[in-house]
Amino acid sequence: MTSLVDTAELAGTVFSDGWRSASGDAVVEVVEPATGKTLARAGVADAADVARAAAGAARAQPAWGALPAAARAAVLRRAAAVLEEHRAEVVRWLVREGGAVRAKAETEIADAVEELLQAAALPTQPHGQVLPCGPDRSSTARRVPLGVVGVISPWNVPLLLALRSVAPALALGNAVLLKPDVRTPVAGGYVVARLFEEAGLPEGVLHVLPGDAVAGGALTSDPAVAMVSFTGSTAVGREVGAVAGRALKRVSLELGGNNALIVLDDAPLETAAAAGAFASFFHQGQICMAAGRHIVHAAVAEEYVRRLVEEARRLTVGDPWTGPVDLGPMIDAGQLRRTRAIVRDSVAGGAEVRCGGVADGPFYPPTVLTGVSRDMPAFTEEIFGPVAPVVVVQDEEEAVAVANDTEYGLVAAVRTGSLERGLRLADRLRTGMVHINDQTVNHQAVVPFGGFGASGNGARHGAQFAWDSYTQWQWITARAGESA
Repeated sequence: MTSLVDTAELAGTVFSDGWRSASGDAVVEVVEPATGKTLARAGVADAADVARAAAGAARAQPAWGALPAAARAAVLRRAAAVLEEHRAEVVRWLVREGGAVRAKAETEIADAVEELLQAAALPTQPHGQVLPCGPDRSSTARRVPLGVVGVISPWNVPLLLALRSVAPALALGNAVLLKPDVRTPVAGGYVVARLFEEAGLPEGVLHVLPGDAVAGGALTSDPAVAMVSFTGSTAVGREVGAVAGRALKRVSLELGGNNALIVLDDAPLETAAAAGAFASFFHQGQICMAAGRHIVHAAVAEEYVRRLVEEARRLTVGDPWTGPVDLGPMIDAGQLRRTRAIVRDSVAGGAEVRCGGVADGPFYPPTVLTGVSRDMPAFTEEIFGPVAPVVVVQDEEEAVAVANDTEYGLVAAVRTGSLERGLRLADRLRTGMVHINDQTVNHQAVVPFGGFGASGNGARHGAQFAWDSYTQWQWITARAGESA
């Protein structure tokens, strides 16, 4: 079996009429977060690269969109098979380039395969309606591709969050420009390009452009790009939305979260604490769905914190490539500094570190904070680090009020001994997703994934919901012979 990733050619990979050759000399070091070692060098796209790629995608899209639905579906299925075949190699890049532990990398690949297979089912679904009309003509509505779709994807779940947009956009007949984060250009970009190359995607339909804000701005504003799918921070998402809005482009914004895990007084605490630990510490807390606030009823708060601290102290931290660990490194020094600053400033405001709180090189340990109030950074900010702030409330009413006291609205979880109580509480939470007797970090390819408020603009990822993002309606009427 040949390798999927050839590191020797990465420094020359920005774009072409397909995706391979670079036009400039700009490169970025692909750094292993755990060690600081350079794994490869990758080309970096500039505004001119984006413009040429957009023009190439616009030329290639009509032929791709005109292919029979079964032919497009077959490309997506082959891409899934290629990913399965090269699973071990892609795991290696997710671990070393992104700092993921092996279990997270394996889960990401399984989810990515499912995204490809769900996308493969889209082209052969019904894509139109027969509308009421008079006896002398027909009236139909059909969904047609947008044309060129721009995808800006993040570093934290690089392969899955790229394919979550790329796969359905391609399946529904669009060409795609993918701009992965420069911290994960291999797993988030190059791997995607190679999957579709091996699957037989026609040249020019997919362009991969690793880049920074310059490339992202050029992609968002390019007139050939009809729609932008952005996953990332709320601050950058606001800028993307503003640029796209001025150009009257469709935009899908999947943004940040400051998610609540509510523990009621009737919750079984052993399982609640285990769920809380996973929700805050999985992938070093660098997940938009991470539990950023543990809102705990006063009657069980002391015991819950004790169990949560025990869970945190059981977890091992280290280089995920050299051995089995539960948490790997922070993605870079900037994210580590941000996490340390939020903890430091919250402690200065009166919070208490119950465990963790001291970095060791690029590693930040699972940290539990108590005494957290609603004016502290640990409450107001999306931390994106392995920190579990605990807020104590007196009753269910206060739990709801505290949970909703945020501009974000991505996901919440409720732990309770009563399913009915959990369902009633879910009705009052202003989030796009609620999980009862589970934790906040959940993903499936078939669900309408998305948030409210500062967590997004109401767009949804997932299976049949992709039709609304990546196609538009066209109404067609027809008369036989000459019209009156």
